[in-house]
Amino acid sequence: MGEISAIDRLRGELLHLRSLDRDEARTMPPDFYTSQAFQDLEKEELFRKEWICIGHAGEIPEPGDFYTTELVGEQLLVARDHDGVVRVLSNVCRHRGNLVAQGSGNRRSFVCGYHAWTYDLDGTLKTAPLMKSVKAFDPAKCTLPQMNCEIWSNFIFVNLDGQAAPLAPQLGRLDAILHNYHDEQRNLLFSEEALWNTNWKNLTENFMEGYHLFATHPTTLQPMTPTHLCRKVAGDDRWTAYRSYYAPDFPPRGPFHPDMTEDEQRNTVLFNIFPSFVVAVAANYTLYLCLRPAGADRVAIRWGVAGFKTDAQDAEVVNYVALCKAFNEEDRAKLETLQQAQNTRYFPHGPLGPEDLEGTIWDFLQYMAGRLGQPAPLPAG
Repeated sequence: MGEISAIDRLRGELLHLRSLDRDEARTMPPDFYTSQAFQDLEKEELFRKEWICIGHAGEIPEPGDFYTTELVGEQLLVARDHDGVVRVLSNVCRHRGNLVAQGSGNRRSFVCGYHAWTYDLDGTLKTAPLMKSVKAFDPAKCTLPQMNCEIWSNFIFVNLDGQAAPLAPQLGRLDAILHNYHDEQRNLLFSEEALWNTNWKNLTENFMEGYHLFATHPTTLQPMTPTHLCRKVAGDDRWTAYRSYYAPDFPPRGPFHPDMTEDEQRNTVLFNIFPSFVVAVAANYTLYLCLRPAGADRVAIRWGVAGFKTDAQDAEVVNYVALCKAFNEEDRAKLETLQQAQNTRYFPHGPLGPEDLEGTIWDFLQYMAGRLGQPAPLPAG
């Protein structure tokens, strides 16, 4: 008898999860997080077809501002054009396919360093040296491809295949939960890129559960947002969330927006817009992580902090960023050992914790099952 492939088995496991009641909730097998073949499937079915967050609009506040990034191998150029419109362009020259831009900065136009083809901020070709004598050359056909892009709450989302339904209408209930926090009014104060040696799903799940706070963050987060004060929020098809309430004796975390209720002033809303955007909107600051797969055992992270303050060097801002870096490093240490441990053959799966502590992971796995679950084919005879 032939064997069912690992990818088909995992898709069958996901489909089985959809048949389980919440009180039977469990994790996926470890190769869900270690299989490169399964990640290749995720790249095609999730990261090319879904809305993926690739940064914050505050990174490019002025016309001409840009930064470059990649998503499942596609090189992207994110720029604010002369009219202030944010565009996500292919960062591949239409001549011989080299990179048009690198890094970040401000430009009036983009010049490919290979043969000096020059593009406007909207991607149209402006000049192509010595090409006028080429009969087949048509500048109008050499515009940089533009990806579908949406700005939601100052975050830049891209849909590579151009087929996804508009994102904002799918986040209406989440908008209502976040309304009084006014995340859209918060200024970008810090941003950074990182690469961790763990699967993107490990970091997504870790960010979205408060169960680990007391053990992984005993001095950084547990005194402020203790595990036992986490409360699950009813999610939706596109997202999951929970509230992490502050310890009663913890000092208020102002300044507060005047719209915020007393209850909202005492908790942080943590949410995951599926598949890979995770955010913590606290009473005074927003921490966000844009996650991209960089291999079955690596995740690329573009993360930052936003708040109502305007000075990134303000002592309070500096201290908050330092706190974020500290607990990020604590998470990184645990997730990199988790990735090592997941190469086992002796752990089939484990039970998930209570709804308030790991119900968000169950929501995430149900999303994955809805997108990728399917019956495993019978083994070949």
